This record gives sequence, structure tokens and C-alpha cells, in this order.
Amino acid sequence: MINIILVSVHVIASSLLVLFILLHSGRGTGLSDVFGGGGGGLGATGAVERNLDRITIAAAIVFGITTILLGLRLSS
Repeated sequence: MINIILVSVHVIASSLLVLFILLHSGRGTGLSDVFGGGGGGLGATGAVERNLDRITIAAAIVFGITTILLGLRLSS
């Protein structure tokens, strides 16, 4: 039962991690351009990028923890 829950959380975390990484801006494209581009237009793009960074880090931490837990559960 716990393995099913761990695998489910792991799949969700990995999917969210891929999504959030793809939303990050890179070389002039990404989430900041969707909301007005390069710092102009909206003043909140910096806050959006910071929040996206935090959410990405949280998803990466959950992904790492579930990877370790699944490794420990499956090795024993």
C-alpha cells in the first residue's frame, strides 16, 4: 500500500518538475515573456519568477525524497 502511494507521489512530483523547468525562462523565452516580456509591461514578473523558482525547488525536494524512499523500500 505504501509503495503505491510513494510511486504515485513520485510520478506527480516528476511531472510537475518537468512542467516547472519548462516554464523557466531561458535565453529570452519562458514564463517572463508570456506575461509581458523582459521586465517591461508587468511589474510582477520578478515575483512570478521567484515563486516559480521556489515551487520548482519544492518539487525537486519531493522528487528526491521519494526517490530515496522508493530505493530503500525496494531494496529491502
